[in-house]
Amino acid sequence: MMQNALIRPAWTPATIALMVLGFIIHPVLGLGMLAYIIWGDRLPAFKSEMRQMKDRVFDGGCASFSSPMPRTGNVAFDEWRESELERLARERRRLDQMRAEFDDYARELRRAKDKEEFDRFMASRRDRDARDEGNNKSIDL
Repeated sequence: MMQNALIRPAWTPATIALMVLGFIIHPVLGLGMLAYIIWGDRLPAFKSEMRQMKDRVFDGGCASFSSPMPRTGNVAFDEWRESELERLARERRRLDQMRAEFDDYARELRRAKDKEEFDRFMASRRDRDARDEGNNKSIDL
């Protein structure tokens, strides 16, 4: 079916003419046609691989341990694999919890440091204002 098409990923007179015309119009068009001639027969497989990859990513298959894995037929191995994946998922949850606790701790440290610096600034400002008032009183006398 595909072999009867006028423009197919092969070195036919039509594809060569389109490639040359593409290079005349703009080099990127010519390179695109050249890529189609060379790798165009792999396009359906590439599209199906991209679709499968997209499905895995959006279904959470790459990002989570809990996605169903195909059975191997070896019951002992499948049970071991499931227990290891569950152990890893528990460890991941524990690490996420520890990170959240550390983030809270670091946030509290920053808040305390900021408060200390602000209190120091306010104290120095009060001292400066008090000195300025003392200087102004001695001038008024």
